[in-house]
Amino acid sequence: MENAWKKYSDTTKVMEFNEGYKNFISTCKTERESVAKAIEIAEQHGFRNINDYISAKKRLNPNDKVYYNNMGKSLALFIIGSDPIENGMTILGAHVDSPRLDLKQHPFYEDHEIALLDTHYYGGIKSYQWVTLPLALHGVVCKKDGTTVKVVIGEDENDPVVGISDLLPHLARHQMERKASDVVEGEDLNVTIGSMPLNGVEKEAVKANVLALLKEKYAIEEDDFVSAEIEVVPAGKARDYGLDRSMVMGYGQDDRVCAYTSLMAMFEVENPQKTLACLLVDKEEIGSVGATGMHSKFFENIVAELIWLKEGFNDIKLRRTFTNSKMLSSDVSAAYDPNYPSVNEMKNTCFFGKGIVINKYTGARGKSGSNDASAEYLAEVRKAFDNNNIAWQTAELGKVNEGGGGTIAYIMGNYGMNVVDSGVAVQNMHAPWEVTSKVDVYEAKEAYVAFLKEM
Repeated sequence: MENAWKKYSDTTKVMEFNEGYKNFISTCKTERESVAKAIEIAEQHGFRNINDYISAKKRLNPNDKVYYNNMGKSLALFIIGSDPIENGMTILGAHVDSPRLDLKQHPFYEDHEIALLDTHYYGGIKSYQWVTLPLALHGVVCKKDGTTVKVVIGEDENDPVVGISDLLPHLARHQMERKASDVVEGEDLNVTIGSMPLNGVEKEAVKANVLALLKEKYAIEEDDFVSAEIEVVPAGKARDYGLDRSMVMGYGQDDRVCAYTSLMAMFEVENPQKTLACLLVDKEEIGSVGATGMHSKFFENIVAELIWLKEGFNDIKLRRTFTNSKMLSSDVSAAYDPNYPSVNEMKNTCFFGKGIVINKYTGARGKSGSNDASAEYLAEVRKAFDNNNIAWQTAELGKVNEGGGGTIAYIMGNYGMNVVDSGVAVQNMHAPWEVTSKVDVYEAKEAYVAFLKEM
C-alpha cells in the first residue's frame, strides 16, 4: 500500500476539502446540529423535503433530490434513479452521534458553594480522559409552552467554559492505585459551572446565581431541564495536527468524518441509474436503538413513501428494494498507533495515509455482532475503487482477542442486502479529541463518489 499523499503533486484540493470538514465538525458537535447543518447544505444543492411531495402527492421523477428529517436527529437523503426502485438502491450509511456526557434530568446542585451539573456518560468512554478539559454545553431545552431553546455555551471566544475537576498528584495516592476504569467513576463526572453567590439568597446561592444567568440569557427555568437534551462536549474548534498540517484533531470524528464525506459525495453525482441514498443516523454508540437509530423503521417507512411517489407502492417492491440494495456502512476504523503497537496484528491493520479502510467484519473476538460481508461483494467494491484510482486498505479492529466493535452494517444486512464497513482510520477513537489523516478524509469522499457511480 503506497502512501496516498504520493498521488498528489498538488495537495490543494485535499487541503481545501479538509477546511470544509474542519468547519463542519467544529460547529456540529451534536446529532441535532449535524442534521440541521446537513439539511442546510443539501438544500443549497437542490434537495427538497420529501414531505412537500407527500402532502401534494407529487410524483417523484429521475434525478429528483429529496431528504427526510427524522425528529431532527437522523436524516435520509435520496437522488432518484432512472431504474425502478425495486432494482435496489446504492446506500451510504454513517452515524452522527458521538461519545459525550449528557446532563441528567435534574442536573443542578451545589456543594459547599460550588455549583455543579450531574451527568450520565453516553457511549464508550474512558472517564479519566474527560477531566481538566475546557468543556462546552450544546443542546436544546424544550419548554411546556411548545418553544424550543437552543443552547451553546463555551464555543465563542468570549464565552466561559466549564469543566470537570481532578485530584492533584499530591493527594491522589489511592486514586492512582485503582484500575484505569475506576480512576474516575461515572458518577464523579460532575461539571463545575460556578462559585459566585447571588446577593440576597441564603440557600444554594451559587446555584441560584447560575440559574438566574441562564434565565436572563435563555428565558429558561430549572424545571425546564426535565425536558432538555444538553450534551457536554470538548470546547474549541478542530485544528490542524502535526507540524506538516497533514492531520486533523477534533471532537466527534467518529463518525462525523464519514457522515461529512458521505454527504459531500452525494453532491457529485447526477442522473444516476439506481436510486442513491445517504443515511446520517443517531444512537449508533449505544446500539442503534430508539426512534432515531438504525433499528427504527424510519428508513424502511420513507423508502415505502419513495416507491409510492415514484411508481406506486406494494409490499413486494419494498422487500425487493432492500434485498437488491448495496451499501457501504460508512464508519471509522482504528488507525495504527506507534505508542501502542501490541494491540494490532500488523498484516491486518490500517494506517494513516493509506486511504479509505474496508473492514470485512468488525465484532468482538469470534466476530460476535459483526456483519461479515461476502467475498463476492468485497470483489465488487475493490473493483469500483480500483477503477477510480482510490487509495484503499483493509483492516480488522485490533487483534482477535483484544476487543472489537460494531456498526450499523449488520442491521441493514438483516434485509439480505450486501453491506460492508468502509471508512476513515482514526487515532484516539472515543477520546475527547480524535485524529484523522487529511488525505484519508479526502480519499474517503472520493471512494464514496466512486461507489455511488459504479454500484
